Amino acid sequence: MAEKLVMVALSPTMEEGVILAWNKKEGDTIVSGDVLCEVETDKTSMEYESNQEGVLLKILRPEGDSAQVGDAIGVIGKKGENITKFLQTISQEQEASVHEASLKDKQNDSMKTDIERKPDTDKLIKASPLARKIAVDKGVSLSNIKGSGPAGRITKKDVEATQQYAVKSVAGIDKDIPLESVRKIIAKRLSESKFNSPHYYVTLSVDMSRVLAARTEVNKSHDKKVGVNAFLIKMVAEALRKHPQVNASWRETFIRQFGSVDIGLAVDRGNGLITPVVRDCVSKGIVVIDKELKTLIEKAGENTLLPEEYSGATFTISNLGSFGIEEFTAIINPPGSAILAIGKTVFTPMCDEQRNVVVRPMMKMTLSSDHRVIDGVLAARFMTSLKAIMEDPIYVLL
Repeated sequence: MAEKLVMVALSPTMEEGVILAWNKKEGDTIVSGDVLCEVETDKTSMEYESNQEGVLLKILRPEGDSAQVGDAIGVIGKKGENITKFLQTISQEQEASVHEASLKDKQNDSMKTDIERKPDTDKLIKASPLARKIAVDKGVSLSNIKGSGPAGRITKKDVEATQQYAVKSVAGIDKDIPLESVRKIIAKRLSESKFNSPHYYVTLSVDMSRVLAARTEVNKSHDKKVGVNAFLIKMVAEALRKHPQVNASWRETFIRQFGSVDIGLAVDRGNGLITPVVRDCVSKGIVVIDKELKTLIEKAGENTLLPEEYSGATFTISNLGSFGIEEFTAIINPPGSAILAIGKTVFTPMCDEQRNVVVRPMMKMTLSSDHRVIDGVLAARFMTSLKAIMEDPIYVLL
């Protein structure tokens, strides 16, 4: 008997996925564990392994189309099975879902990712994100295109088939850029964090002389240079060991103090941020942390990070120093209750203890804290400890 193949949640935060490529074609036999297709989630690209067996009778979502978790993307059943009525049922379900979403959109004055509202009417046009992107880039109006996808949804092929495809965008005209799934999830998660967590900020300037000197000494004995971020992660881990109350999470009815220090580093992939996580940083040395971090960053650039490699950080670091940014504040990355914003190291004239003018490599760091978990005094103590560790790394050994 025919069954639906539905989009499943391939990551903890996934709500929608884009089908990048089908590994199976209609008529192929499928066994449990076969890779059906490659899906772009809110964070990375992952393989969708089947837990069903049978013959792939119909592909409902072609490559480039997106689907909400739970949406049908194909039909599996017995070879030669008549699925005409089954497809009609699926189409009706999809139309009902679209209608329900339309009503919700009108109530909230918002729109779903896979629809475009015409500026002169209230009519909703169903289109895949890729189709909408191509239409915007080529100056094609979706209102004149008939969709061939499920429930009349406009696909990439529909846009490319229209005669309007040759029309170019005109310079100076407003351009609406469709939201990619990554950008949409980032917007949602950070908005929730900013509005739900009462943020406040404390800033300190740190003399980086000894950290830079220590890095120079470490790199003398290693072929692959150890990055500054590895030193930052290790020193933050030691400060968290001294102040475990900061390594915690708000859970509505209780505060969870994490037993492991798992630090995430915000990394830009070009189309959105992701936070690879180095686990159990207290028990690891700087060289080991650097090696793991570089592997994770490489995988992030290739969109091959696994969910357990980018989720569940107990504390996060965001470093914009390489971009020349001297000071900024960052939004907390749940489930952690704090994030440390690192600025550029700037050689700055200042007075030493004898009131002599000296030039030091100074770096500003700002801690964003959730006031429900971390009081101001605790944040100050944590930052003071971190400053002491960075200005005299021997503290790491104490």
